[in-house]
Formats: sequence, structure tokens, C-alpha cells
Amino acid sequence: MDGHELVKQTLDQIPQANTNAKRIVGLVKESGRITGYQLSDNTVVEKQQAVNMAKQGQIAGVGIAHRGDTEYLKSIPDGSENNNLSNLPSTSPQN
Repeated sequence: MDGHELVKQTLDQIPQANTNAKRIVGLVKESGRITGYQLSDNTVVEKQQAVNMAKQGQIAGVGIAHRGDTEYLKSIPDGSENNNLSNLPSTSPQN
């Protein structure tokens, strides 16, 4: 089993993305923690809203994982490092 398959096994769910699904292009962080995501249409959504959108196929390239009772998004391994969530630019929340 290669590394990509191993990472995929850590995901609870890999939703099928719709043809018009958005991509995550940036992370919104507060005190170093991800609180939301900037999408390819420049909208910013909160973390839980993004999880719900991904489950409905509205965000491409991500799977759902959990830590304790909290669900979160993880990149689906595709052999490219530059589209991994951890490699995306961060921004502060807009108030």
C-alpha cells in the first residue's frame, strides 16, 4: 500500500464533487487554528460550513476526517503537494 492509499484510509468520507464544485484556495486562521476557508470564487466560509458543503459535493479535492467529535477537511492525495491544504496561503478573518 502506498502513502496515498494510507492517507485515504484516514478519511471518514470522500464525497463525490459536483462538476461546478469550488476549490479551497486559502485558509482563514485565528491564533494559528483554521477557522474557515477561502474558496475559488473568493467567498469565505466557516470551517463547519465548509465540511457541510464538501459532504454535498460543493467543494472538490477534500475528504472528511474527524478528531474527537470535530469533523474537518483534509486534502485528498493526488501526487501534488502545492494543492494540499497545509500548503495554501493563510489569511486573517475579515471583521
